[in-house]
Amino acid sequence: MPPRWPRKPTREDPAYRRLEDRINFAVHVAAFIAVNSGLWFFHTLNPAWVGWVQWFTLAWLPLLVGNGVYIFAIADYSPAPLSPVESTDPGDA
Repeated sequence: MPPRWPRKPTREDPAYRRLEDRINFAVHVAAFIAVNSGLWFFHTLNPAWVGWVQWFTLAWLPLLVGNGVYIFAIADYSPAPLSPVESTDPGDA
């Protein structure tokens, strides 16, 4: 059974935004592993076919690490301060 979110999910909710960012990072890690393992497998079979595989991995890995550092160390998931909202009630004028 999938987990349920106790309230309506929005990007303004800090807890939901944190969870969404971490799930997104997990999907990116899975894609990195799947694509790179496939490329390295074919590179092992025929090194001339994918000679650029090491450059591809070395280009993607720092982006993935940077994304992880941002999500786990830099991102601020504290609640945003409430902005003043103008009244739409015609009796307030």
